[in-house]
Amino acid sequence: MRAMILAEPRSALKLQERPAPPRPGPHEVLIKILACGVCRTDMHIVDGELTSPKLPLVPGHEIVGTVAALGAGVERLREGDRVGVPWLGSTCGQCDYCRSGRENLCEKAKFTGYQIDGGFADYTVANERFCFPIPAAFGDVEAAPLLCAGLIGYRALRLAGDAGRLGLYGFGAAAHIAIQVARHRGQRVFAFTKPGDKAGQDFARGLGAVWAGGSDGPPPEPLDAALIFAPVGALVPAALRATAKGGTVVCAGIHMSDIPSFPYRILWEERVIRSVANLTRQDGEEFLAIAQQVPVRTTTAAFPLAQANEALARLREGRIEGAAVLVP
Repeated sequence: MRAMILAEPRSALKLQERPAPPRPGPHEVLIKILACGVCRTDMHIVDGELTSPKLPLVPGHEIVGTVAALGAGVERLREGDRVGVPWLGSTCGQCDYCRSGRENLCEKAKFTGYQIDGGFADYTVANERFCFPIPAAFGDVEAAPLLCAGLIGYRALRLAGDAGRLGLYGFGAAAHIAIQVARHRGQRVFAFTKPGDKAGQDFARGLGAVWAGGSDGPPPEPLDAALIFAPVGALVPAALRATAKGGTVVCAGIHMSDIPSFPYRILWEERVIRSVANLTRQDGEEFLAIAQQVPVRTTTAAFPLAQANEALARLREGRIEGAAVLVP
């Protein structure tokens, strides 16, 4: 099979021919990949900002594919089923976190495209327990961003609570899905982009934002909650200043630059800062059901597998509207 390989951090991916994965082990399935989203987390891994990948590594954790072979004991899936494989690839199932519905915090969790070879390839192997059936309403390329951008956006929305006025900082893959779910829930959305990004602001308004502007300025009215998708720590105090009393600021990325010091007065009055860590399988099941109801429509830019470095470069430079997707 072909695979894009990360040999060492801060280096370009290399297209290599390698043997296809061996027959899947117990409770595993071999997946023929149809599409794989290119996530900002992949960029942070390649750029060395997430520091514990297995090497060499096949990145990619927004995988859509068909089950090509079954390992022993597989019960939930059949050959030919179309499934999605997310960031969370396995957990211990026994720790306090796993037993209390917080498997996203499991100390022994392993992650697709980080400690487990992922989807920038023709084939991959995944644990059947961490695969989601993909609804027929979504095409392969359209479904790929749902597996991380959609899931993380959904978890961030949940943690923000019942916010009538919702701010989204950074209007990329996750935000362009989250806004659709938020509007379905009756929330008013205020979109923040890089200063001067007229195209991004037009994109947000086209998806129903009641206001769109630069992240260097305030919204026209106070927010009840703000979700920060951009990996920029300086946006945390900016979002706090934009929220009303009792508001919540959710940091929705797995990586963020350092948060600068800020005066206590902008946190006071029961404002809350919290982070999103990974996802749970329950998040996936709930979100994919809601995505059909909305219905969510993803904006994508498709690239051949061999152009993974180009897709990452465009993402890094902010030149992707919606989400980039590799198509083997």
